[in-house]
Amino acid sequence: MSIESAQQEIIEEFSLFDDWMDRYQYLIDLGRKLEQIPDEERTDDRLLAGCQSQVWLISEGDGDCLRFRANSDAAIVSGLIALLLRVYSDRSAAEILDSEPRFVSAIGLSEHLSPTRANGLNAMLKAINNVARSTAEGGEGRPG
Repeated sequence: MSIESAQQEIIEEFSLFDDWMDRYQYLIDLGRKLEQIPDEERTDDRLLAGCQSQVWLISEGDGDCLRFRANSDAAIVSGLIALLLRVYSDRSAAEILDSEPRFVSAIGLSEHLSPTRANGLNAMLKAINNVARSTAEGGEGRPG
């Protein structure tokens, strides 16, 4: 599935919900299904700056296929992570860099997230793009 297909699937899923309480609950449910990162991998160098809640982001792979794992200590943020992983994990660095996160505005996240959650979402998107850029340039692909 392409990044575009993954985004379209997310847009269609969220269109099934009439109000934002249901969408928030769906986000929380998605976050609960995230693979947990073991405590020993929850290190300070993997904590993202710019997020009010704690978010750990781990990247693995190379320019042909980057895999991301992430967790948060906040329920809705974990749901946002689940969406980002669906769109960007297991993709090439070029695919990531060539795509825009259009699902964010298409499902209404831009208007319905609190400013701190919106900042956190932007920090996560920036970190994923930084990893892709660094990897594409021959670096080791650390978030930052």
